Amino acid sequence: MMQATREGVSLADIQNQLEVSRRTAERMRDAVERVFPQMEPITGGERIKRWRLPQGTLSRLMNGSKEQLADLSTAIDLLKRENMQGQAAQLESLRLSLCGAMRPDALRRMEPDLEMLTLAEGLALKPGPRIVLREEFISTIRSAILNTHTIRIKYQKNRKTNESKLQTVHPYGLLYGRKTYLVGYSVEAKDWRLWLLANILKVTETGDTYKRDAKFTLQSYAERSFGIFQEDPVNVVLRFSPEAANDAASYVFHPTQTIEEQKDGSLIVRFKAGGLAEMSWHLFTWGSTVEIIKPSSLRDKMRQMCKESLISLEKHDG
Repeated sequence: MMQATREGVSLADIQNQLEVSRRTAERMRDAVERVFPQMEPITGGERIKRWRLPQGTLSRLMNGSKEQLADLSTAIDLLKRENMQGQAAQLESLRLSLCGAMRPDALRRMEPDLEMLTLAEGLALKPGPRIVLREEFISTIRSAILNTHTIRIKYQKNRKTNESKLQTVHPYGLLYGRKTYLVGYSVEAKDWRLWLLANILKVTETGDTYKRDAKFTLQSYAERSFGIFQEDPVNVVLRFSPEAANDAASYVFHPTQTIEEQKDGSLIVRFKAGGLAEMSWHLFTWGSTVEIIKPSSLRDKMRQMCKESLISLEKHDG
């Protein structure tokens, strides 16, 4: 921590990162100073004391563990499976850099265990089709975000008619999930919008700058919804039957959720979010083990989805 930061590390940073008391944080700082007397106190404008180690202090001690390297390989495979080839290549470069910085004897000793761990941990095949992501589009969007440049996108509004439209966007981020979306501010609509990356036909970084909204965060924007679709958040209350309670307790349905175990063994899950369609799609997989207590609009959406599915099946049977 002390070598990886330019600003230095405070006692509060040590407490928060390592989850220790202030006294323990002080002892840890003193222990580092005994081993590395070159530790530097940082004197800035703020009153909080900070310390850091000069770059290169730990260069001969940098060794990743076999578990870390195995997890890194798993992350690379996961990115490749999601067709995020650019990100996988960046992580692979990081893995090679880490291996290159390690002592040859340490790397040689862990190679048999690393091979065994890599072979022993696989990824289950994710059912369903996968959308191919255009890496050049992602690269352009990332560049525009870093430079706070507007972009011009050619967006296919209707796949059947091939209708498309040019739009000017202040890009703020990418949301990865079952599908990948560009999140940004539409100059034409004067509002926040989502654009499905698969429907973007062309992206151009204009070079024109825009001022970022300091209040906007991608995390808070994403948490407004159960999935991707943005709707006004509603209070959701779900009851899972005793048979499904343990399984439901192992899921995080939404970052804002709270859970309440009931005397009969059932489980109540509460959270606030929009995206009733995506909630219905997910709750459908729980069958009769889940009861929608609130809101009534979610019950109506679920009822409509079940009715439409039944009609579709009857048409097929007929």
